[in-house]
Amino acid sequence: MSIQPDPQQPQQPAPAPAAPPAPPAPPAPPAPPAPGQYAAAPPATPGKGLAIAGLILAIFVPIVGLILSIVAAVKLKKNGGGIGLAVAGIIIGGLFTLGWIIGIVAAMSAVGGVVAACAELGPGVWDVNGVTYTCG
Repeated sequence: MSIQPDPQQPQQPAPAPAAPPAPPAPPAPPAPPAPGQYAAAPPATPGKGLAIAGLILAIFVPIVGLILSIVAAVKLKKNGGGIGLAVAGIIIGGLFTLGWIIGIVAAMSAVGGVVAACAELGPGVWDVNGVTYTCG
């Protein structure tokens, strides 16, 4: 048995195809802070604190500052941060470390020279070319 449409009833038009969904709205820009409030701090770059610490330590404890600055440079380069402070720490740490090494070698050489002179002169107070040696 089939159902026949009634010729006296008006036919309804076919529904229109559905419209595509609207694209999502772009995110709104952040609102400015209210008066008396501060804006949020930008996210910290990993390694920046190490670079600052490395630069400071490069002056006072050069070998530690040198190592810390190298670690900071690697982290900052990996995370896309600026490596200026880390490079400054590497340069200062390297130069100061080299200065310490030269100073230690010079001091040991001077002490070695005095010990050799006293071994040759023997105990007592000696004046050699205007330099007084006290050997004991």
